[in-house]
Amino acid sequence: MPEVVITPDEVRSDEIIALLDAHLMLMRSLSPPESVHTLDLEGLRGPDITFWRADIAEQLVGCGALKELDGTAGEIKSMHTSAAHRGKGIAAALLRHVMATARERGYRNLFLETGSQPGFEAARMLYRRHGFTECAPFADYVEDPHSFFMSIRL
Repeated sequence: MPEVVITPDEVRSDEIIALLDAHLMLMRSLSPPESVHTLDLEGLRGPDITFWRADIAEQLVGCGALKELDGTAGEIKSMHTSAAHRGKGIAAALLRHVMATARERGYRNLFLETGSQPGFEAARMLYRRHGFTECAPFADYVEDPHSFFMSIRL
């Protein structure tokens, strides 16, 4: 597989916005509206967010973000791989990059929320393969039968 190049992004280009729209449509197709916890474009541009794009041969294939919860913890947000490129290791490359960044920042814990429905099983498996385990709701989240919370101690 060609190299996945991961670079910071300002969440302003049409192609990133289109990818995030596809991400939101997928989330809404799998979860009820009150259980879709995606950030809007302004939220992804916030000072507490670092957003990355993943490219192969200069083609956008995925994205991911890291939200600082406090000086010791972060949350993975907006992890998405374009439909045409799933199963090629792009999400794993993004996840390793986010985890490495969290470690460099000195975070002790990294959290995420994903869906509990069958359509999210591949995501849950990816996170488990990288050491994440189920946890209680964190930050401002509450118990939700459609949410699955995970964390890892870094």
